[in-house]
Amino acid sequence: MAPIGDTTDYLGYAYATLLAVGGIMGGLKRGSKISLVAGCGSSLLAAYGASRVSQNSADVIPSLATASTLLILMGYRFYQGRKFMPAGLVAALSLLMAIRYYNLKP
Repeated sequence: MAPIGDTTDYLGYAYATLLAVGGIMGGLKRGSKISLVAGCGSSLLAAYGASRVSQNSADVIPSLATASTLLILMGYRFYQGRKFMPAGLVAALSLLMAIRYYNLKP
């Protein structure tokens, strides 16, 4: 059976890449192992979700869950610290991705 949506989720992979780069930068610049692990772990989950959406455009649950979780966590961090970088940026990107994946679901 052919996949429902056979287009690659380039935006999802770009989001995953940005999460990984942010985690690596946080790990290197501040020596934060938590940033490194959280950034790379979130990136892996986002890439997995993008892979699922690339195979079937209706299979948005992993991507939507990842983006929504990051939106809540990083939105709270932004609210607490009022620093746009990195929490505000990740929250904003996660909001856009959550809206995108929500609109893709059947």
